Amino acid sequence: MSKTSKNKPAEGKSVKRKVAVFDIDGTIFRSSLLIEVVEVLIKEKIFPENTRDIYLKAFEKWTNREGSYEDYIMAVVRAFMQNIKGLDAKVFSRIAEKVISENNNKVYTYTRDLIKELKKKNYFILAISHSPQVLVENFCKKYGFDKTYGRIYEVGADDKFTGVTLFEEFISDKSQVLLRAVEKEGLTLNGSVGVGDTESDIVLLKMVDNPICFNPNKKLYTHAKKNGWKVVVERKDMIYNI
Repeated sequence: MSKTSKNKPAEGKSVKRKVAVFDIDGTIFRSSLLIEVVEVLIKEKIFPENTRDIYLKAFEKWTNREGSYEDYIMAVVRAFMQNIKGLDAKVFSRIAEKVISENNNKVYTYTRDLIKELKKKNYFILAISHSPQVLVENFCKKYGFDKTYGRIYEVGADDKFTGVTLFEEFISDKSQVLLRAVEKEGLTLNGSVGVGDTESDIVLLKMVDNPICFNPNKKLYTHAKKNGWKVVVERKDMIYNI
């Protein structure tokens, strides 16, 4: 009987790749791709100046620690959706390229290095974000992601956005997206890793073997401590495990 190396699968058998899934905004990118693109759309006078009025109060409350980041980002989403209808898709792609070019290096050290480490171990690196897919895909290219999922907006026959989000129910549930990716790509959740920063990532982190709460907000931190999940905080040039 021939011997099989402990480090190699038996001949004729394939080993499924482990998956590592990352949120992007606030987890890898030190901001929000959606916030950045909305700000540039306003500066370029593609969105009207008063677009900021939709999220300014929420931003000020969050800055003054009187409101939540979730309220702020949802206000930005409303501002984006109220102005995207009729926008030329090519113009948006140009702005998206500008945003990525200016912000692609603004990442956290911990998650950047974690991706490198996991890639060396042949993990399938997956991104699931609620930012526009064109931004997510372009941002993740530099870091060697195998697959990205973001929000996709319908484009009409005139090459302009209709204001409709495609597959909205699907992309809103990160657990569904992860299951779809695992099935479609032939992956395994055994030994899987997940990284998120807000309570919206809890459904995702519950599914993986190694959940990491990175710079978590209060709701995610509370849930993490109750469940014994790893909590990592990066502040200035220091990384803390708490």
